[in-house]
Amino acid sequence: MSDGGSGNKMWGGRFASGPDAIMEAINASIDFDKKLYAEDIAGSKAHAAMLAAQGIISPSDAQSITEGLDTILSEMERGEFAYSARLEDIHMNVESRLAELIGPAAGRLHTARSRNDQVAVDFRLWVKKTAQKTHAQLRDLMEAFLQKAESHAGTVMPGFTHLQTAQPVTFGHHCMAYVEMFARDRSRFADAIRRMDECPLGAAALAGTSFPIDRHATAAALGFREPTRNSLDSVSDRDFALEFLAATSICATHLSRLAEEIVLWSTPQFSFIRLSDRFSTGSSIMPQKRNPDAAELVRAKTGRINGALIALLTVMKGLALTYSKDMQEDKEAVFDAAESLELAILAMTGMIADMTINEESMQAAAGAGFSIATDLADWLVREIGMPFREAHHVTGRAVAIAEEKDCGLEELTLAELQSVDPRITQEAFGVLSVEKSVASRSSFGGTAPDNVRAQAQAWRERLSAQGSDEAV
Repeated sequence: MSDGGSGNKMWGGRFASGPDAIMEAINASIDFDKKLYAEDIAGSKAHAAMLAAQGIISPSDAQSITEGLDTILSEMERGEFAYSARLEDIHMNVESRLAELIGPAAGRLHTARSRNDQVAVDFRLWVKKTAQKTHAQLRDLMEAFLQKAESHAGTVMPGFTHLQTAQPVTFGHHCMAYVEMFARDRSRFADAIRRMDECPLGAAALAGTSFPIDRHATAAALGFREPTRNSLDSVSDRDFALEFLAATSICATHLSRLAEEIVLWSTPQFSFIRLSDRFSTGSSIMPQKRNPDAAELVRAKTGRINGALIALLTVMKGLALTYSKDMQEDKEAVFDAAESLELAILAMTGMIADMTINEESMQAAAGAGFSIATDLADWLVREIGMPFREAHHVTGRAVAIAEEKDCGLEELTLAELQSVDPRITQEAFGVLSVEKSVASRSSFGGTAPDNVRAQAQAWRERLSAQGSDEAV
């Protein structure tokens, strides 16, 4: 089925008949790239202003173009713009409407540019803006963790390896681990922003243009640091989108690990935390249930975010320079991943800020599983000069006795400890508590409460020094 032979007038005279309906459906991208409308208008306004400044188009045409673009932007923001799939994409939709509004002058806007550099600048602007927003949202998440870390710098809990009780730590220290993780995520987005802060507008189709354009002017007008330096790379590069997705995937993985802990901690078996009603749901059949659905959905969204990265890597892996239509498939994955990550960060920020900490359950669990065994081994090394491997063996034998008696190490008698090694004295019991264990871990980066408070304060000062609206 054709469009009646009228053709797509935006294509010009090269094509005598319009596309078949199937071709139109597979070729059109307006259903998703209309998300770039603000960036497309901004890029066109900057281009028109530059063309006029360089004497390539008249000031009156530039003014008409700018006024027409402002009208189109207003229509789009009010939801009154009539998008057409027959015009393929956001660029052609805007140009067609501009022609309706201002007549032939609209045709001058596309002088010295192509849809190839136009979509490259639109998409890059959108990704840059989104990465900046993500960078700011991660700051809010870090702030939520800092508040919890400061409030619970001395709240003991079990630290785990292999999800088995290992050594006591503090909940504040656990929170600070996520501060470090999300700080690295922020730095990855900041690094990506610095690399993508180059403007491809003016590269035209692939080879640049013979018109005397000023690419530095359009780059500055659009908030870029500088123009890109190679026209071939300008229109074929999607590294900025790939790097954004890579940073997004790593961040989502961190969020997923946190979500898994929240799911575990909120069970009756752990009972470490209680999520607020805002981030819990009930059961249609079991009235007692409080389900951590928000955390579970954060965990699940990592799959689609990771999938977006793999999808775009796969699209790009076989493309010769420069532009190919394959690259139309770059946007949906990025849009979806960005939306998924934003929801995940906002949900997690809310969960962390609202959650209630069950200090008693954490305290009880912190001492289970012989978590202070290493403290006895360290005492043997420190106080009687025993080699650590021997101290490890001696402590293991003490643990075996405690297991047989179904009691903690601190509940053994001195005689029982001395049956393992007669050099053990009453002073050994001075280290056999979870509070003394965490307090003793005062090495830099350790779990001691004073360390936690110092690190939280250091991070607050670092974030404050950067400012609430820091440039990245």
